Amino acid sequence: MLVEIKNLRIGFESRTGLTEAVRGVSLTLGTEKLGIVGESGSGKSLTARALMKLLPKQARIAADTLAFDGIDILTADERRMRQIRGRRAGFILQDPKYSLNPVKTIGSQVAEAWRTHKGGSRREAMEAAIALLEQVKIRDPRAVATSYPHEVSGGMGQRVMIAMMLAPDPELLIADEPTSALDATVQAEILRLIEELVSERGMGLLLISHDLPLVSHFCDRVAVMYAGRVMEELKASELLSARHPYTKGLIDCMPSLSHPRARLPVLTRDPEWLA
Repeated sequence: MLVEIKNLRIGFESRTGLTEAVRGVSLTLGTEKLGIVGESGSGKSLTARALMKLLPKQARIAADTLAFDGIDILTADERRMRQIRGRRAGFILQDPKYSLNPVKTIGSQVAEAWRTHKGGSRREAMEAAIALLEQVKIRDPRAVATSYPHEVSGGMGQRVMIAMMLAPDPELLIADEPTSALDATVQAEILRLIEELVSERGMGLLLISHDLPLVSHFCDRVAVMYAGRVMEELKASELLSARHPYTKGLIDCMPSLSHPRARLPVLTRDPEWLA
């Protein structure tokens, strides 16, 4: 078992007291593809960041279990977490424009990720970086390695981020809305690439997304979150026939080219969901 989360709670102090953003989330993940879906603010990204201990200092975190491969994240010090972050668990963020250093070449950034975890000379690291760029299907990896982030497209920037995360051969890949800043065609290419790499390397994947059809096609299991809680967990193949009214409401709100409607329905929320 790569990831085990039981009764995770994350809160932030405010003028009115402690406001809980994640309330009792429980999840497990092995060498499989788990999707977390839900509206913005439902706690998806906070749950993933808690696993990597990347939340701000003012966050209040509590859990019965928060573990990566048996390591207690709650008690792990920063030195132990640096052995997990990047080396054993890669984290792909939403927009490469804010994740890549604008004043360093792409090759040097990928090489730095490789060298930090594997050592070796600068020349070895750069050759490994070019090989990684080739693995993520960048056509001219040597030319791209000498480019700066502003000189490449959003899709290519996301491929660079994937290469950086794959440099240390991680066991887990966390992808937080990895295609939200990309157009539909590039989205499909990036997701196919992630799927291929995860399958080839035998990694676990935690995919955070708003796109229910995408997750149902791409993942093995899906957890549906609302207001900091998991409303429903089911096989991805069964997502479109979900039973919980929140999941059904999300699916019903999606536009369809095959069944056009004059107006999309508005999701009706029931206070009982949080009881």
